[in-house]
Amino acid sequence: MREFNSLPNVDTLNLDVSSDPLAKYRAQHQHRLNYMPWLYWTLKPKHRQWAEAWQKDFQAYLMEMETIEIGENCFISPLAHIFAEPGRHIRIGDHSFIAADCTLHGPLDIGREVAINHHCILDGGRKGIRLHDQVRMAAYCHLYAFDHGMAIDQPIYQQSVRSQGIEVGRDVWLGAHVGVKDGVQIGAQAVVGMNSMVTKNIEERQVVAGNPTKLIRYRD
Repeated sequence: MREFNSLPNVDTLNLDVSSDPLAKYRAQHQHRLNYMPWLYWTLKPKHRQWAEAWQKDFQAYLMEMETIEIGENCFISPLAHIFAEPGRHIRIGDHSFIAADCTLHGPLDIGREVAINHHCILDGGRKGIRLHDQVRMAAYCHLYAFDHGMAIDQPIYQQSVRSQGIEVGRDVWLGAHVGVKDGVQIGAQAVVGMNSMVTKNIEERQVVAGNPTKLIRYRD
């Protein structure tokens, strides 16, 4: 079985630098795509050919190793950490991307045209996380669909864990470094400013920011 290295290099492209003088440039393209996946859909045909083969190979490997379903025309960085054991299924809709250094743990239901930028963390707990179509998630967002008990009579790590799930509506934009607490629902077309902490539900079209988030205005 083919091994996918944790660092970008020509081996993940099956390129031989000694016989292909352009290999190092393709490897740099690969590294760029890992962190800026939206460029995948703008590649020139000569680059798109090897990039599609690279993605097809890696996505097949991922679906073989994990309980994951991947739609058409997706980009998933091999530098992302994606775990979906039985009972914690992950579904990724068409035309979505997941950038490098993300950590995803099912159950996750990710819609179409969803963007998950680098270093995001999504943990579905028991109840799962649902991202509706066209959600945009900037770098370093953290969504945890579980929480610990905090009674004072025993250490936190020994206490029961609850999970209510998280739902993020269509066309929601989460700015960089946004945190979302278990049990939260974010309505369609809402916007959450960077460095915000979402502890309560957000209505459709609300623009919010802060820790905890406060209403700024509504999208027109």
